[in-house]
Amino acid sequence: MLDKFFAPKAVTVVGASREEGKVGHSLIKNLTGHGFKGPVYPVNPKAADIMGLKCFPDIASLPDGVDLAVIAIPAKLVPSAIEECGRKGIGAAIVISAGFKEVGEKGKELEQQLFNASMASGVRILGPNCLGLISTQCNLDASFAAHYPEKGDIAVLSQSGALCTAILDWAVRNHIGFSKLISIGNKVDIDEEGLIEALSDDPDTRVIVGYLEDITNGPHFMRTAERVTKKKPIILIKAGTTDAGSKAASSHTGSIAGARMAYQCAFRRSGVLQAPSLEALFDYAQIFSYQPLLKDRKIAVLTNAGGPGIMAADAVENIGLQFAEISEAAKDKLRKFLPAAANVANPIDILGDAPAEVYGKALNIILDEEGVDGIVVLLTPQAMIDVEEAARQIVAACRGRTKPVAASFIGAERVSNGIEILQKNRIPHYPTPERAVEALGMLGEYAKWLERPRRIIRRFAVNTTKVDRVIRFSHKRRQMNIGEQESKEILAAYGFTVPGDRLARNSDEAVSAASAIGYPVVMKVVSPDIIHKSDAGGVRVNLTGPSQVRDAYELMMMRIKEKEPNARVHGVLMQEMVTEGREIIVGMTRDPQFGPMLMFGLGGIYVEVLRDVSFQLAPITSEEALEMLFGTKTYKLLQGVRGEKSVDMQLVAECIQRISQLAMDFPMIEEMDINPLKISAEGGRAVAVDARIRIGAINGQL
Repeated sequence: MLDKFFAPKAVTVVGASREEGKVGHSLIKNLTGHGFKGPVYPVNPKAADIMGLKCFPDIASLPDGVDLAVIAIPAKLVPSAIEECGRKGIGAAIVISAGFKEVGEKGKELEQQLFNASMASGVRILGPNCLGLISTQCNLDASFAAHYPEKGDIAVLSQSGALCTAILDWAVRNHIGFSKLISIGNKVDIDEEGLIEALSDDPDTRVIVGYLEDITNGPHFMRTAERVTKKKPIILIKAGTTDAGSKAASSHTGSIAGARMAYQCAFRRSGVLQAPSLEALFDYAQIFSYQPLLKDRKIAVLTNAGGPGIMAADAVENIGLQFAEISEAAKDKLRKFLPAAANVANPIDILGDAPAEVYGKALNIILDEEGVDGIVVLLTPQAMIDVEEAARQIVAACRGRTKPVAASFIGAERVSNGIEILQKNRIPHYPTPERAVEALGMLGEYAKWLERPRRIIRRFAVNTTKVDRVIRFSHKRRQMNIGEQESKEILAAYGFTVPGDRLARNSDEAVSAASAIGYPVVMKVVSPDIIHKSDAGGVRVNLTGPSQVRDAYELMMMRIKEKEPNARVHGVLMQEMVTEGREIIVGMTRDPQFGPMLMFGLGGIYVEVLRDVSFQLAPITSEEALEMLFGTKTYKLLQGVRGEKSVDMQLVAECIQRISQLAMDFPMIEEMDINPLKISAEGGRAVAVDARIRIGAINGQL
């Protein structure tokens, strides 16, 4: 799909320069300096030749057969240059030039012109405002970077050109090879989704890594990433995930959720591995590039020092891996050449005075163990050990094996040559035991993703006509915050049990409603202007008789007038008091990038304080709904403590799925909470005691 970028037959540099230090000069130097076999044509009307290459005055005068144009001219001239490329039959362009939307409104207008030129001419564009592209398999360096990487199978895409240069510098130092390095820039045409899709079919790429600041189209990205991650891993670091947008939210779900959580949910749903830092990004990339996947989660540690072995053991447990059991047969083999003081159980400590060849002998035995899935090899530079020989022994033992090995030679100067031997022979090295273990853990996470069954979304029989009528009535009245009574009508239409209730406009009606419902009752203020009723004194519970109801009504009206003097009050809602069941919250907020994001957690008034919640993107499967429960401390409470009965977990999961279906069926619903949702023991019921729904535009109209 993007072959003209990755493997062009001929390249032109529009804006080539004779002057060293200019971008146009660096582009020519890089294109001709790393073995690219195709012709390179500089375009500069003021030069006859550049670096021995014949120069052309304009794009129209170029020979036929040029696949790729690298453009480094003033921004205002770029749209017309793209049109010229189209007329010349040049199908791909890398726009290095800056001065587009990153500089403000005028730049944004110019970028729109560039987009229009791309659409009209059929020329695909990478950039603008980018570093360029490197494709090592055809020795193409269409960038102005200072370094050129070794050949490898890691493809890097980055929204930051400056970060690309730092990545290259680091890769050269650590002998990390790349298949592609792509600077995305402003993404006027080709974005991260298009590149990931193209790289999924690239035989030279084994793992895709990237730095992103935003994602162009969230749902499309997720669908593409989900397909690609079934073929090869994607590891991303996402910057700019501030939670500022959540400040405007009215629901508990909306106020807790934020951009960071939305991206985490999106990556988890699509199988993308998220790196918390650049350091972690390439920790993970190396092990995926160099090593096979972790088939199960049982890890062995081989070390010549007790302390680092304990650190690795702690890390194994902390990230959810398992400490492997070493068989008695393997222990007997180890005892034959290890001193009596050595530890042959896991972690296997060969002691500080062990010679280098012991690493090879011990590692061969551990690699043969059926109960071991992955190995961390640790070395501290004792005076007695030949570090370089130990590295060679490790390399030899790992050759032809199908279990992943990660190494950590702890130190600096004395271990540097040994580390280089490991890296050159595709044994990933990490400065600390914890980082080595974490990298192995990522192999396990990806292996689990590959084993996940196909997602099946359950559909429930619901009354969409009823919901549509309630929403349109509220919208017609420009009432974006749907009242509690109407919110419960919506939930009832989607299969939720709701308490019996009646609207009362004065104290007499309140007493009459309470008598009809049956004591004890709950009284709640009804007002489109009061979202959090408890904060305004608009909720009273456990009212057991007529006099209590009258007193509660009068006091409530007085307090609301004091706290919310401008609020429109339509009366009170008298409601059956639900006493049995555990309180949880189930909610949804619509993320502008990825759509409906579901929340589950501990219910009641402390949800925003305790924040014991989990999130998932809709639509959701039964298995994913249950995973939401497992991801919280609330789950243990729901299981029952000190002899209490467990609540019906399947019923909780079903409630989350029903909210998921409601959110997908009605995109105008922006936020909703059921808080509390009272869940009884197995065989009981789930009652939506209180509910809040906020809607937005319908067909683009508020």
